Amino acid sequence: MKSNHLTAIAGIVALVISGSSRLAPADDPNAEPLWADGAPGCKEIEDKEKVAGRPTTRPDRFVSGVTRPTVTVYLPPEANATGAAVVICPGGGYGGLAIDKEGHDIARWLNSLGVAGIVLKYRMPRPELSKDQKPWPLQDVQRGIRLVRSRAAQLRVDPNRVGVMGFSAGGHLASTAGTHFDAGQSDSGDPIERQSCRPDFMILVYPVISLSDKIGHGGSRRNLLGDKPDEKLIQLYSNELQVTAQTPPTFLVHAKDDPVKVENSVLFHQALQQAKVPAEIQLYEKGGHGYGLGVRGGDVATWPARCAEWMKKLKLAGNR
Repeated sequence: MKSNHLTAIAGIVALVISGSSRLAPADDPNAEPLWADGAPGCKEIEDKEKVAGRPTTRPDRFVSGVTRPTVTVYLPPEANATGAAVVICPGGGYGGLAIDKEGHDIARWLNSLGVAGIVLKYRMPRPELSKDQKPWPLQDVQRGIRLVRSRAAQLRVDPNRVGVMGFSAGGHLASTAGTHFDAGQSDSGDPIERQSCRPDFMILVYPVISLSDKIGHGGSRRNLLGDKPDEKLIQLYSNELQVTAQTPPTFLVHAKDDPVKVENSVLFHQALQQAKVPAEIQLYEKGGHGYGLGVRGGDVATWPARCAEWMKKLKLAGNR
């Protein structure tokens, strides 16, 4: 790792510790690149990142065209820190990222529970350029989890309490991280790559889980795997089919009137139960999709409190 990269990380941590309540813009100057020398397969690609939506009042921006993946770290006050950390995957159908309501807002909420929040700005998939590779978003979330573990001492987090959280297609990405992982490459020259990328717990909010024709989300599948994906890839990344006893404990949230079919969460929960993995599911009659922390009101606005209670039971979160 280059010395200037280490210096940049130290500066990021200092800034976050002193100002975790700030609003981080999509082009956050405090964001850290996942790869110091550029992400695999993207080093020569022209950056065409775009930001749409409101930059002021209550920001709700949508970032697309991401080819330079980053993380932005939010640390809770040291006196309240529990030592847990969560890598946050905003949604957007694998075509972009709802970077505020499913990213930075979530990190600040986690801080109120004493939990470190790490907002992952992951690359959009380019299946035509990444054939025979892991999809780029999966590479990024795995790298993000490894990065947090490798920096556990500086971030004051427990490397055995690093979770992942995702919304919508970001929920698919998070659930992929929880069902497709490895212990790290012990002989790698990159100390980050020596770390495990298995999350210790998952929080999935109105997630896409399946890529099947019956219950999957067609747009997310198309963006992730292309127009005519191989059936083996559809099966591989239909994560309700990939649950094992090693899948981490999971909290799921879904409304029954969500256009992303509620069966995504229900079948994943059933698979977790069959594998004897601790799991909790919160289902709501109404709520639709894309409600973030539930600021629009309604029954779905109770999910953050219920999630906080679940995290407390696992000794991940403290009292607000």
